[in-house]
Amino acid sequence: MKRLRVRWVRSGIGQRETHRLTVRALGLHRLGQIVEHNDTPAIRGMVTKVRHLVEVEEIEEQAQ
Repeated sequence: MKRLRVRWVRSGIGQRETHRLTVRALGLHRLGQIVEHNDTPAIRGMVTKVRHLVEVEEIEEQAQ
């Protein structure tokens, strides 16, 4: 399964409250922080909503 690496690159100051809450829902608390999530439609929707605040990279999960 693919995973997404999401990095918070732009401040939420001056953005809509729903965008700030979406960044929090992605698990991001500090600017520059990186989190990984499974590539699901829900996560994709959240990333699309705040695409101007984050950078996204698709990564392949390594076989274990």
